[in-house]
Amino acid sequence: MVVGMALLTLNNAFLKTLTGDYPPGQLIALRAAFVFIPIALIAWRSDGLESLKINNIRGQSIRAGFLVATQFLMVTSLGLLPLADVTALSFSGPLVITALAGPMLGEQVGWRRWAAVVVGFSGVLIMVRPDPEIFRIAALLPILAASSGALRDLVTRRISTGESSIAILCFSTSAVLLVGLVSMFFDRAPLNMADLPLLAVAGCLQGAAHFILIEAFRHGEAVVIAPFKYTALPWAAVFGFLLFGQIPDIWIITGAMPVICAGLYIVHRERLKHR
Repeated sequence: MVVGMALLTLNNAFLKTLTGDYPPGQLIALRAAFVFIPIALIAWRSDGLESLKINNIRGQSIRAGFLVATQFLMVTSLGLLPLADVTALSFSGPLVITALAGPMLGEQVGWRRWAAVVVGFSGVLIMVRPDPEIFRIAALLPILAASSGALRDLVTRRISTGESSIAILCFSTSAVLLVGLVSMFFDRAPLNMADLPLLAVAGCLQGAAHFILIEAFRHGEAVVIAPFKYTALPWAAVFGFLLFGQIPDIWIITGAMPVICAGLYIVHRERLKHR
């Protein structure tokens, strides 16, 4: 999870540099095309085409739908908000996973972890700043992306027992590519060939990151590994400063603290339960 989040944050940083030049649908389509490079390499090192076999078309389709929604919302938010803000607001995802782990995965979530979820969402409110004069509508986009991503991760956990990680990645990437291409009929910009190397790097990072994250959810319990998504914040702060000269404001830093603490407490409760 830690490695996957580092790669994913770097991918977002690269993609953010292009959000002013292309609409979201075109960006995710171009990036998705390059995701097939790591997919092909991983499939070749596994069992070839046999590793791409689909056994649960319904589960794969549901996950792909959540992934498409997550990527559209995330790319749109990257074009409107600083990288660290988007990353910090997306931390509500693990809280959503914890809240839904019981009904969707049958995992036990006690009152202490529910209290941690409440504390975590209070931090989200601080970051959003729900004051009528300063409320940022754009701040809702990464929260919606985090919620969609949380549902995607829960579905991943459910279908990973019968599907290979590379098959899940290939199916979902195909859906993202298809939807992105369809969106280009309505909104697209001329492609600058000089942007292709950056899109290729972002696509390879995206593919590698999602393969690693799928593996994480295959081998780990959702409520245990999800809080390690918080390791993305230091990377986002560094990349945001180096590439865009952006520094997280006091509201983002203050609000992120209870969210991170809530996630760490959830990990602590899980350790006690397992012990």
